[in-house]
Amino acid sequence: MENYAFNNRLWARIALVNFFIVALAGIALRYKINFALPAVNQKYLLHAHSHFAFAGWAALALMTLMIHYLQRQGEASINYKKYHWLLVVNCISAYGMLIFFFLQGYALYSISFSTLSIFVAYVFAFYYWKDLNKLKDRQCAYPWFRASLVLWVVSSLGAFALAYLMANRITSQDYYFGAIYFFLHFQYNGWFLFACFGLLFSLVFQQKNAAEGAPHKQLFMTMMITVWPAYLLSILWLKLPDILYWIADIAGILQLAALFYFVRLLIFLKRKNKYRLTKMTRYLWALASLAFIIKIVLQALSMIPALNTYAFGYRAVVVGYLHLSFLGIISFFILGYMNQALSGKKNFLPPGGVILFVAGVISQEIILMFQGLEAIELKVLPHASIILFYTTVAIGAGLAWIAFKTSAGKEKAQEPNAVLD
Repeated sequence: MENYAFNNRLWARIALVNFFIVALAGIALRYKINFALPAVNQKYLLHAHSHFAFAGWAALALMTLMIHYLQRQGEASINYKKYHWLLVVNCISAYGMLIFFFLQGYALYSISFSTLSIFVAYVFAFYYWKDLNKLKDRQCAYPWFRASLVLWVVSSLGAFALAYLMANRITSQDYYFGAIYFFLHFQYNGWFLFACFGLLFSLVFQQKNAAEGAPHKQLFMTMMITVWPAYLLSILWLKLPDILYWIADIAGILQLAALFYFVRLLIFLKRKNKYRLTKMTRYLWALASLAFIIKIVLQALSMIPALNTYAFGYRAVVVGYLHLSFLGIISFFILGYMNQALSGKKNFLPPGGVILFVAGVISQEIILMFQGLEAIELKVLPHASIILFYTTVAIGAGLAWIAFKTSAGKEKAQEPNAVLD
C-alpha cells in the first residue's frame, strides 16, 4: 500500500502565517489601549487572539513537528493521511475561533469552534499514541510525547469547566479564574512544554546510546510528578485549605530540582558538543533555556505570599509571565526546531526576521517588568504603554518577514532523517 506523503514543510509554513496573524491581533490590542478604536471590542479581540494563538500557532506547529518525528522513524505501517485531515480541521476550528470570538465573544459559534478544537486534540492524541506504540526503537522522546498527549487532554477539563460556569450563569470570579488557570497551566506547563522536550530529545538523542549519562529520565520524572500539584501555585490567591498551600509549596521546591536536572542536561549537551545545530537554532534554544530557568525561579518565588499577591494582582505581571512562557520558551523553541529539522543547505527561517522578532519579544518583556514596578509606585519608565505598542509592531514585523519569506521559498525534496545538516 502506497503511503500518503505528509507535507511537513507546508504545514510549518501555514503555522508561521498563523503566528503572524496572532501578532496582528496583538498589535490591534496594544493599539486600542493607546488610541481610539471604537469598532473593536477589547475583550472579544483578546479572546480571539489567545484562542487562535493556541490552536492556530502552537498546537498546529507542535502537531506538525511531532508527525515529522514519526516520518523520521520510517515506520511503513503509519498512514499519514489522517493527520493531514486532522490538521485541516484544526485550522478550520482555529479560524472559526478567531472570527467568532472577535465578533461575539463567548457565544454559540465561538464555543462550537472551541469544542471542535478540543475534539481535534482528542482524536490526535488517540491516533498519535497508537502510532508511537508502533515504533520499534522507542527513543528518549517517547515518554515525553505520551505525557504531552495526556496533559493536553487534561487541559480541556478547564475549558469544559468554564463552559459549565457560563451555561449555568455562575458568576463567581474564583471559579472563573480557577478554570482559566487550570486550562492555561496544563497547556503551558503540560502539553506545550512536554511536547517541546520530546522534540528536543528526538533531535539531539536520535543516535543509539547518545543519551547515555544524560539526566533525561530524572528530569522527566521530576517534571511529571510536579506538573499536577504545581497548578496550585496558580491559585494561591484563593482561600485554600492549609494542606493545599503546603502541597503547592512542596511542588514549587521540587520544581527547583527539575531546574537542577535541566541545567545538568545543558552542561551534558555542551560537553558532548557533537550535535551539529545551526547557529540560529543554538541562539533560539539558548534564549528558550534562559526563559525556562527564569520561569521556574518565578514559580518558586510565587510561594512567598506578598510576591504571589503582586504576581496575580497586576495585569502587566500576568501578561509578562504568560508571554515569557508562550513566546520566550515555547515559540523560541519551535522556531529553532523548525529551522533545524526542516532546513536544507540554508536556514529554513530568515535570520533578519528572527532577529527582529526576538528583539521585539525581549524588549516587550523588559518593558512589562518596568510597567509591573508601577504597582509598587516606582515610575521607572514613562510612556511604557506606547512603547509596548511599538515593541508589538516589531514582533509583528519580524513574524511577517519569517512567514512570507518561508512561504515564498521553493519546495524541496527532503530526506526524513536528514535533520542535522
